[in-house]
Amino acid sequence: MSAGNYGMEQLIPIMNRMQDVFTQLGVSNNIDLPQIAVVGGQSAGKSSVLENFVGKDFLPRGSGIVTRRPLILQLINGPTEYGEFLHCKGQKFMDFLSIMKEIEDETDRVTGANKGISNLPINLRVYSPHVLNITLIDLPGLTKLAVGDQPTDIGDQIKDMIMTYICRETCLILAVTPANTDLATSDALQMAREADPEGHRTIGVLTKLDLMDEGTDAKDIMENKVIPLRRGYVAVVNRSQKDIVGKKDIKMANAAERKFFLSHPSYRHMADRCGTVFLQKQLNQQLTNHIRETLPSLRDKLQRQMLGLEKEVAQYKHFQPNDPSIKTKAMLQMIQHLQQDFERAIEGSGADGVNTMELSGGAKINRLFHERFPYEIVKMEIDEKVLRKEIAFAIRNIHGIRVGLFTPDMAFEAIVKTQIGRLREPSLKCIDLVVQELTNVVRAVTEKMQRYPRLREEAERIITTYIREKEQACKEQVMLLVDFQLAYMNTNHEDFIGFANASSDSQNAENTGKKLGKVTNQVIRKGYMAINNLGVMKGIGGSRSYWFVLSSESLSWYKDGEEKEKKFMLPLEQLKLRDLESSFMSRGHMFAIYNPEGRNVFKDFKTLDLSCEAQDDMDSWKASFLRAGVYPEKQTSEGTVGEGEEEGERRESVDPQLERQVETIRNLVDSYMKIVTTSCKDQVPKIIMFLMVNDAKAFINGELLAALYSTGDTQNMMEESADEALKREEMLRMYHACKEALNIIAEVSNVTLGGGASKMSTPSYGQSNAAPARRPPPPSASPRLPPARPAPGGLPPPLVPSRR
Repeated sequence: MSAGNYGMEQLIPIMNRMQDVFTQLGVSNNIDLPQIAVVGGQSAGKSSVLENFVGKDFLPRGSGIVTRRPLILQLINGPTEYGEFLHCKGQKFMDFLSIMKEIEDETDRVTGANKGISNLPINLRVYSPHVLNITLIDLPGLTKLAVGDQPTDIGDQIKDMIMTYICRETCLILAVTPANTDLATSDALQMAREADPEGHRTIGVLTKLDLMDEGTDAKDIMENKVIPLRRGYVAVVNRSQKDIVGKKDIKMANAAERKFFLSHPSYRHMADRCGTVFLQKQLNQQLTNHIRETLPSLRDKLQRQMLGLEKEVAQYKHFQPNDPSIKTKAMLQMIQHLQQDFERAIEGSGADGVNTMELSGGAKINRLFHERFPYEIVKMEIDEKVLRKEIAFAIRNIHGIRVGLFTPDMAFEAIVKTQIGRLREPSLKCIDLVVQELTNVVRAVTEKMQRYPRLREEAERIITTYIREKEQACKEQVMLLVDFQLAYMNTNHEDFIGFANASSDSQNAENTGKKLGKVTNQVIRKGYMAINNLGVMKGIGGSRSYWFVLSSESLSWYKDGEEKEKKFMLPLEQLKLRDLESSFMSRGHMFAIYNPEGRNVFKDFKTLDLSCEAQDDMDSWKASFLRAGVYPEKQTSEGTVGEGEEEGERRESVDPQLERQVETIRNLVDSYMKIVTTSCKDQVPKIIMFLMVNDAKAFINGELLAALYSTGDTQNMMEESADEALKREEMLRMYHACKEALNIIAEVSNVTLGGGASKMSTPSYGQSNAAPARRPPPPSASPRLPPARPAPGGLPPPLVPSRR
């Protein structure tokens, strides 16, 4: 290499140092360092080309696939000759046969001894006074069939491995092809074209020219006339197997190669552009140009990467995991964050981390109080026919053998107590659902403690145990609330209709409490639901979504939310709803609307089967139907009352006086239960909030820290998880690797400016010979290189990479 390129040659050792920075630190970096990858089929001569660069035999040889792991080979010009492996740092291999043995042993250590492959590279650095500064990657040869322990898809695996290297925009491709084969079938050129379609990064290498049939030559290929390459071809003649066995010296082989090209009539005019020595200079020049062009973007990538790590690394720079003061501070911070997160989850917040996918925390508890709990209360109400039958039996049993002239108040009290006692089940279910949601909130807010798994586990256990204790107290209080209602029937309540009004207004009282807060034609809810049974009836199958509008009098559905194309309007009078089991054709949770008298609901359909994708949506729709007066009909364990029983009931209830008494008691029960259920729907959420939710917040804010310290094991609780320690070490190593790489790149300015930049300012073709104005280029600028003399046959200059 001429002295004018000395400054540029210094770039390659800088890149070699950068490669070592990442590899030694064990960082899997995504920065593509400029290198030259050697690609070719098995026995194409790749290893011989590499050995010619070094001038020594050091690569394993044999039949079949020999190179089974990528070999990153860094050639460094130096006064002494030796090799170093990155996995044997500090050990110098003075004998190249020992280098060959180490490559074989390291390959077998990872891949096994039976032809297995691996994409884990071997890093080898060779110092020698006889080499130029080049970084090459020797890749496994392309193969078709599997042998030994190789998988059946060995060909695809090797191809994928090669493509991971040569697809990088910063990688030059050395496509090695034997000259005694058809160039059109070259696997190396085919893969190079896939990775580099425009040919900016591909250099062709022809081997085995001395083995071509007599009367044939590769002149047209070398002149770029057969399959043109932007950077052209370089022909080399490697040692034959006989020469290798005979220990023919590489210097003698290079002399024989030179003699071959000078004496061959087809190649003597281009002998100066053939051979291993010319290929070495070509590759070094190309790699140097490529590295110089790549460094600005490489620096930008590293700077962006380092800036992204700055904030995360700031807390780790002076971190000492075993420092008690740091552990105490970290524990206090964790508990403080947990308190704030729990408060936000229950009380609500407009923070960035708000859940936009589903209800959670306080919002879900609110839905339980005002939608799910009222629905469960209404759902437990007894069937009207069964209730009237029980009232009739109670009146008769109270009168006994006598004929009752007056309506007995004891019948009212007996029926009401039965109804009040049934409020326990929905109230306890509401408490269970709130406990479940609080447990989910605790689990979510302690996720930020995963850095300290034992602290997270202990905090979650303490809070959950406290909530369970409060759950029991809450259930006891709710049971007391029901017992309070059972202890005394306040028939003087201002909202109670009384016996006189119940008798005189029996006709008007039939609808009392049937529709909660009903306003004529008031829109209660809008949203999408799917109708499941209509498509099945038509033989279509599946379900279809519509936009539903529920008002206090009707249910309408439209094609979409614009409400322009109405499909149907269904009056809600006398309709009921019931739950359905999800079928394989339905999606989500199902319920049906139907007429209890068996009439058609919609056209020829007895029921309208609706479904929602989420349980929360279904619960909200059910609560909305309750407001519209569509109630679930309770199915008793005895089943629906049959026609025979109805006729028997009519025969038993033919006494007009008994009928009036039953109607009176029914209206009284309905009026009083409305008072009790209203009170229950108001009091139960208040009890839950006071005894459980608010108490849990107060415990977390005031007593959790003391409870953690009372365990006496705070030091062990603050032990980091293994994953967190690895994450911290990886982040710090990545940060220092980026910092070191930027320092190395900073040296490029001194190299390009102080290493003979003025000598590289040779004018290009078409420029005048006048001396240009002396203006030092900026550190990131790249000095121009002298263009190469065009080769015969219209070859593009192979020494200057194309400018895109």
